[in-house]
Amino acid sequence: MLLAAALLCATCAPRHAPAKLTIAAAADLQFALEDVSRQFHAAHPDVETQVVYGSSGNFFAQIRNQAPFDLFLSADLEYPRQLAQQGLAVPDSIFPYAVGRLAVWVPAPSPLDVARLQMQTLLDPSVKHIAIANPQHAPYGRAAEAALHKLGVYDRIAAKLVFAENIAQTLQFVQSGAAEVGLVALSLAVAPAVRGQGRYWEVPLDAYPTLWQGGAILKRAQGSPAAALFRAYLTSAEGRRILQQYGFSLPN
Repeated sequence: MLLAAALLCATCAPRHAPAKLTIAAAADLQFALEDVSRQFHAAHPDVETQVVYGSSGNFFAQIRNQAPFDLFLSADLEYPRQLAQQGLAVPDSIFPYAVGRLAVWVPAPSPLDVARLQMQTLLDPSVKHIAIANPQHAPYGRAAEAALHKLGVYDRIAAKLVFAENIAQTLQFVQSGAAEVGLVALSLAVAPAVRGQGRYWEVPLDAYPTLWQGGAILKRAQGSPAAALFRAYLTSAEGRRILQQYGFSLPN
């Protein structure tokens, strides 16, 4: 009886709990990172990832106030660099992972011919509201504002601008009808979940400052094998392939 009980206890011994990795990710990664995380977990089933999406500037402020993240994937490489300078990120863990791209997006039922009109789409009389991410804390918002100036339409449409908390919410504004058109991340416009819902025109890359996107392992995860593994996977050939599939350009 005692032997049987001992054998039963041996076979019921608990497995080691999976390592947990909490990631603060720029909202333009919403769909691409789901694919990356799924493939990463298949390769490393002992690591459990939890991803929170939002604006890079807001995450930067939260991390400075000790928000409990292990890895930061920003839409602006400068934020991770500043965190490293402030002792909040592991200095030698800073890495570029993509170059973001901007697009003018309209929903599928819209009569606006965005492919033909390009940035002039915003000047159509039927357009009453134009969604962009808030330039105060969203890198894509700053890029959108720069493109509007560079392409000569800002002064004519400034009163129509509505500001979203992040680039994913910018898309949601247009999807919901709160705006007729939006300047969104190309990575969202080409995602399978969105592709059939609208049409877009890609804003030329020379119309706005390069959106160098980068990440860092944060100080609380220093020495974490899980954080190092995810960073390595995202910058691997497979991780880069997925990012490219979602419209990102890749750093050299």
